[in-house]
Amino acid sequence: MNDNEMRPVTIITGRVWRNKGDDSQGVHVLLVAPDDDTAVRTALEALAREGYAEAELDQIGDMDGVPDDEPHLSAFQGAIEGAVSIVTFDEAF
Repeated sequence: MNDNEMRPVTIITGRVWRNKGDDSQGVHVLLVAPDDDTAVRTALEALAREGYAEAELDQIGDMDGVPDDEPHLSAFQGAIEGAVSIVTFDEAF
């Protein structure tokens, strides 16, 4: 990949907890990183800054295109602009 090519947006999925013992929330972290190791490390640092006590990351991959719906559309745009975007949601049981 040369410097003129845009890196793909990486999505990391998993679960997070605000406090140990609390109910978990689903999480999608969107960011641009040079490799998977950097992406995971950056995602964990961002989650810690946002006050999450624990995180369990399950999958990592590159997005296949621009999402159609919010909040992922805004998160994708934020990632392209250099932010680490965090989307949380209640998990289905």
